Amino acid sequence: MNMIADNILALKSVLPTGVELVAVSKFHPAQAIEEAYAAGQRLFAESRPQELLAKYKALPHDIKWHFIGHLQTNKIKYIIPFVSLIHSIDSLRLADAVNEQALRAGRVVDVLLQVHIAREDSKQGFGDDEISQVVDYCGGLNGIKIAGFMGMATSTEDMTLVRSEFMTLKRIYDVYNFPILSMGMSDDYEIAMDCGSNMVRMGSKIFGNRNNQIKC
Repeated sequence: MNMIADNILALKSVLPTGVELVAVSKFHPAQAIEEAYAAGQRLFAESRPQELLAKYKALPHDIKWHFIGHLQTNKIKYIIPFVSLIHSIDSLRLADAVNEQALRAGRVVDVLLQVHIAREDSKQGFGDDEISQVVDYCGGLNGIKIAGFMGMATSTEDMTLVRSEFMTLKRIYDVYNFPILSMGMSDDYEIAMDCGSNMVRMGSKIFGNRNNQIKC
C-alpha cells in the first residue's frame, strides 16, 4: 500500500468517533489526491480558488471540497457553485460577498466563522468580543449558513499556550448550537481533539512535505 493510504488509515485508526478528517491537499498534485481517495478519503481542503477549481474538474465529483485560508472576495465566484464548506469567514465584508455569490448561484453555502485565538497578528479572524454580533448578522443572511467555528493556535512549541487557545475557542463554541468545531492541524491535532475539536485539518501528516510549485 502507498504512503498516503497508510497515513490516512493510521490517522483514522486513532481519531475518536465523531471527529472528521479533512485532508489538506493544497500544493499537492491530483495524483496524490487520487491515492487518498482510493484509501477512502472524501474530504479535501484547498486554499487557492483557481487550484481548487482545477482539481474539482479533474477529480471524482463525490469529493467534498472545503476552502481554508484567506479568501479574496474577487475569487469567490470560482468555488461557490460546488464548495462544501468555507472555513475562513473572517470579516463581515467577506460574509456579505459569499452570501451574494451564493444567492446568485442558487445555493446556501455552509461556512465557519474564523475566530482569532492566536497571539500572532498574521492570523485572521474575529475577536471573541465580536462573536455574538457576527453570529446575529450572518444568521440573517440567506445565502450562507453558519455551521460552526474555526481557529488556529499560535505556531509555538509551548503546548500549554496552544491548549489555552483551543480552550478559548471551545468555550465560544459551547455557547452556540452549531455542529462543527474545526481546530487542530498536523502539529497540534491531538491537543485540539482533547479540547473538543470535531474536525481536524491534516496536510503533512497525510501527504508529506508540500511542494508549493505544484498548482494542480
